[in-house]
This record gives sequence, C-alpha cells and structure tokens, in this order.
Amino acid sequence: MQIAKQHINFKNEDLVLTNHRAIYWEKENTLILSDLHIGKTAHFRKHGIPVPDDIFQKDLERLKILINHFKAKTLLIVGDLFHAEANIDFNTFKFWLAQFEDLQIHLIKGNHDRVSKHLITDFNIKLETEVKINELTFVHEHLKVHSNSFTISGHTHPGVMLKGKGKQRLKLPCYQVTKNQIVLPAFSLFTGLNTRSKPKDAISYAFTETSIFKF
Repeated sequence: MQIAKQHINFKNEDLVLTNHRAIYWEKENTLILSDLHIGKTAHFRKHGIPVPDDIFQKDLERLKILINHFKAKTLLIVGDLFHAEANIDFNTFKFWLAQFEDLQIHLIKGNHDRVSKHLITDFNIKLETEVKINELTFVHEHLKVHSNSFTISGHTHPGVMLKGKGKQRLKLPCYQVTKNQIVLPAFSLFTGLNTRSKPKDAISYAFTETSIFKF
C-alpha cells in the first residue's frame, strides 16, 4: 500500500493528509478519521443484499498499516465508528483491536453510533460529544454553532467529480479544507461520495491509491 502525504497548516498545527482517508497529527501522535461504519456490510448481508465480506477486512487492513506506519498511539474518530446494531463485524473488530495493546481510542458520537454503553466499554473506547485539543475542536458534524471554531469533522462523505471527454466521469473521495474547517472523507470504502455539497471557499484535496492533489 503506497501512502501519499500532503502537509497542511491548520491553526498553526501541522497535519498530514493521507491518500488513505485519515489525517496524522504528529505532535499528538494521533490518527484522525471518520465514518468507519463497522457493521454496515454484515447489516446489508443480513437483509439479503450480497455485499462482499472482504470490504470491511480491507478497511481494517488499511487502518492497521496506517497505525504501524505512523506508530500512532491514539485513534481520534469523529463519528460513525459503528453503523447499526451489533453483529458479526463487531466481533471481527474486537479481535482486530487485540493486537494493539496500548492504542487509545476516542470516539466523537455520530448519528449512527447508537450502540450500548456496555459495548463501548467492552471495546475500551472513550465516548465524547466533542473534543477540544489546543485550538482544534473535533465534532461529527460541523454546524452553525461551530462557525467561530476551528473544527475537524466528518459525516458528509465528501467527494469530487472529475469530468473527462464526452460523458466520462470519475468520482474520488476528498478532504474539504477552509480557513477554519476540515471535513474528512469517510474511512470506509463501503460509502457513497457526496459531490454536491462543499463548504464556502473550501479547497478539495482529492486522492487516488498513489497520490493527492488539490483544486
């Protein structure tokens, strides 16, 4: 897996955007991501929709590579770590977590994170409504109340539409960055891309499996 990086300065903090849907914050030794949606693939299969099981496995493998590459000690997840009720994917995630003895996980509660407090405790996850570190505020969804804050959020699954010759179209996930806001792409590969909404004056950092570019 090739890891491409784009350094940006956000409220005097050096953040590293990666082409694998997560930001690394070296000063805090933290990986920041959003919308992993654990349980979504199993939920669809339970309802008769033939979704390949390896989609979730690929998400976890990418995350493992990122954790090991950056030697991250903390995962800060800005919402929707989980997708639905507990299912077999939750057991897979618990087994996967066991390999990281010292990894701390902080979860900003998202609209899909409706699992029980007992389950959160079982995963040793610290659940928050929002987190503020230095001058940065981490929330699931950026709202008007946050307009004077420097926020990092998720929720909208941002993407860009590239137009080629004729009717050729290509959708890519992206980060949306303004002077006081970063919207993260969904970490899960099993999510749609929202190419229709974009914060005012945002720069999009789109990416492929090998590179990152802005426009």
